[in-house]
Amino acid sequence: MRLDARDCRSRFVAARRAYLATADAGGVPHLVPVTFALIRATGTPANSPADNITDNAGADAPAGDEIVTAIDHKPKTGHDLKRLRNLAENPRVAFLVDRYDDDWAHLWWVRADGVATIEHDGEPRVAALDALAARYPQYRERRPDGPLIMVRVTRWSGWAHD
Repeated sequence: MRLDARDCRSRFVAARRAYLATADAGGVPHLVPVTFALIRATGTPANSPADNITDNAGADAPAGDEIVTAIDHKPKTGHDLKRLRNLAENPRVAFLVDRYDDDWAHLWWVRADGVATIEHDGEPRVAALDALAARYPQYRERRPDGPLIMVRVTRWSGWAHD
């Protein structure tokens, strides 16, 4: 069954990791697992799944939902990351969280579509880092020093078996 935006957001917030999909100017996709936080445009964590959500699945997202993910200290292949190059060419992205179970009655997925910007400094970056640190102890111990990807969510969609 299709999930409404409230259910999508609730399942998304509860997930510990997501997959970030970007594409270059030619439409070639790139997919990476990421840690994330869902925040309001004010920079405050959006941990309540019901924060002003009244729309149906597939409808526009409530104004102010943003997903943030950081380029952190975990080993990478270099500093010129494909996801950042893609965002410079094409800011449209999607995040996916899901649950797989051999009992297919427990399957579900949620997707958040949006438009990304890259933040290197400033107050939005500080607030986003605070939200990430609130979710992940590793970020409390060592704050990410790379750029942040901030995505304004434009659409929530999802599905669950029942």
